[in-house]
Order: sequence, then C-alpha cells, then structure tokens
Amino acid sequence: MEKRDTQKIVEELRLCPDFKTFYDENRKYMVDASLSDMLCELMEKKGLKRTDVIHNSELSEVYAYQILSGIRVPERKKLLCIAIAMGLTLDEVQNVLQCAGYAPLYVRLPFDSVVLYGICQKMSVMEINGLLFEYGLETLG
Repeated sequence: MEKRDTQKIVEELRLCPDFKTFYDENRKYMVDASLSDMLCELMEKKGLKRTDVIHNSELSEVYAYQILSGIRVPERKKLLCIAIAMGLTLDEVQNVLQCAGYAPLYVRLPFDSVVLYGICQKMSVMEINGLLFEYGLETLG
C-alpha cells in the first residue's frame, strides 16, 4: 500500500463532484489488508515471533492465536495488548486500531492518555496496566 497524507485525501473527497472519479484515483491509497494480515506483516517487518508476542500480550494463548490468525476480531483493549506486545510505534498502533474499525487513541481521554504514555515510553502491557490501576482506570485486561 502506498502512503499518502490522509488530510489531502479527505480534502479531495470533499471537493470531488463524483465519487467514482475520487475512488478510482485514490484506491491505491486505501487499506485493503485484513487486521490479521496487517499484524503478521508488522511482526515479519520487526522480526517478531508469534510466541513472544502472545506471551508479552498477557492474553490467553488461545485467544491471542485466534486474533493473529484472523479467526477472532478482538475488542479494542485486547488489540492494544497485542500492539503493545509487538512494540509498535504510536503511528503503527493508530493504524492497527483504525484497520480494525476502532477509534485511534485520544489524548484527552484518561484511559487513552495512559496507554499513549505507555506506548511512547515503550512500557509493557503489565507496566501500563499498573499505571492504569494506579489512576483508578480499567486495565487492558
């Protein structure tokens, strides 16, 4: 998938009088990979092993394998556990969330701000859960 600034694509969409033209011209910039494909591609790119990601995610082994295999679509918090276990950058985490149809992390929400901080500080799932608990927020799971 080629990269292109999302704001520019949105502006083109807003100004385009006909959707077919817009779609034909911008199709190559759209995400067409499944969530499991995207996660596997990121693991390969980063040289990660499934077993390590699953162990670091703090999720049940069966559930995590189902997510990575595309059998199960995880809830947002569980997907964050996988993304954090993979050591994804903030941009990569936001892309994974959006690929799954979830809202990106939003700094003005207390839960999201703690998770954002943890990702930026390269904290583990356990460490982020500790911080969430410390502030009286729901943990990742």
